Amino acid sequence: MEVSNTIELIGYSASLMVAISLMMKDIVWLRTLNFAGCTLFVIYGTYISAWPVAGMNAFVACINIYHLIKIARSKSQLNVAKNA
Repeated sequence: MEVSNTIELIGYSASLMVAISLMMKDIVWLRTLNFAGCTLFVIYGTYISAWPVAGMNAFVACINIYHLIKIARSKSQLNVAKNA
């Protein structure tokens, strides 16, 4: 497979992943799938030198990670409170 075909496949996969993430009802799944799509967009944007695409998606990926960590900490605090 040619490199250009591979990079296009990454771009299409990123678009599909972000679109699927927006159909999720569960916020953890939404943020996880959106993070995966953003990561693919960062790879895609970097390869084609589309710096606004890579930069914005890197920023959104960081936001997703922040909220996933916040959710995980909240759940662990609830479990500790229940066991106390």
